[in-house]
Amino acid sequence: MESINTQGGRLAVYACHPEDSRGRLYPEPESATRDCFQRDRDRIIHSAAFRRLEYKTQVFVNHEGDHYRTRLTHTLEVAQIARTLARCLGLNEDLAEALALAHDLGHPPFGHAGEYALSDLMAPFGGFDHNAQSLSVIVRLERRYPDFDGLNLTWETLEGIVKHNGPLVGGGDDKPLPREITDYNAKNDLKLGTYASAEAQVAALADDIAYNNHDIDDGLRAELFTIEDLFDLPGVGEIFKKAVSNYPNIGKSRQRHEAVRDLIGAMVTDCLTETQQRLKEAAPSNVDDIRSLGRPVVSFSEDMHEIDRSLKDFLFSNMYRHDRVNEMTNKARGVVSDLFTLLLAEPAKLPAEWQQNIDGQNDQQTAQVVADYIAGMTDRFAYDEQDKLVNK
Repeated sequence: MESINTQGGRLAVYACHPEDSRGRLYPEPESATRDCFQRDRDRIIHSAAFRRLEYKTQVFVNHEGDHYRTRLTHTLEVAQIARTLARCLGLNEDLAEALALAHDLGHPPFGHAGEYALSDLMAPFGGFDHNAQSLSVIVRLERRYPDFDGLNLTWETLEGIVKHNGPLVGGGDDKPLPREITDYNAKNDLKLGTYASAEAQVAALADDIAYNNHDIDDGLRAELFTIEDLFDLPGVGEIFKKAVSNYPNIGKSRQRHEAVRDLIGAMVTDCLTETQQRLKEAAPSNVDDIRSLGRPVVSFSEDMHEIDRSLKDFLFSNMYRHDRVNEMTNKARGVVSDLFTLLLAEPAKLPAEWQQNIDGQNDQQTAQVVADYIAGMTDRFAYDEQDKLVNK
């Protein structure tokens, strides 16, 4: 019998069908009202880590203004785009949404500034990777259930989170894997040498579409660059010129919103067109055919890839390296560095429940506990802890 998605449509043969799930590490009774991927989505939404995304930086720290994106609003935008793509491709919307909602659970405070700081500080202790940290949150750090640590999500959801950016081994330039991924994979083989499901690929591309477009929106709102500065960008420039010429008297704010909507639509349409062509060529008969293709099936066209690359280059130069953003970045790195250095030297200043995970003889273990603690902080909590512990 064919699976039916939550909107009543038929799932494609290459979609992840809930009745074919490989299950959970710790077996549980099935729900009478939700399938396994719906339960995964709901567990993610109800997690403490998900709620903390509200006060974690995307680019601008929380106190910069109420209208800039946070990790939470970014995550919701990714989920919305992922559901649209999944629905149009006959994929499992609930799994795509669960993966979109979970993809940033491991991000530390202060956006990429916090991640870079923790990565540098953890270099002598095995490193720090936000995708691996998302896995840590999901399988170890969330503690809500009586019979296991973590959220006990399905194999398919965990696979999609770990392989967010594609296969992790077998590409010829393999890097050492984060310990969390290696340890969990030994318990529950996630097939690290293959691509993830099409639902996971949809969530990853939705992430790309969302952050490119909302970073344009936030950068324009913050006046880091102007609409006219975008005119020379391939693809993007034409869309912004059209918004300005078609609506010359509606003001910059509405012109911005009109252009960003059109750009999101163009990227979504391109992704659907390219993906449908790849599916036609590959003719997959099940989800394992998607995994073993050797290349992503969900993708932009080469023309849109070029537009995407030029837009990223523009944002890197004009937004992420802007003096105002650099000032915030340097301050944020200082907060993370201060907290890590102090807590590594004096782990007795950690909360009691965190101290229980330290045996006092293993510096790498202590560093991992400190990194886990800091990575879970919101921006404002990190500032408060710096004031309480460092600046007292």
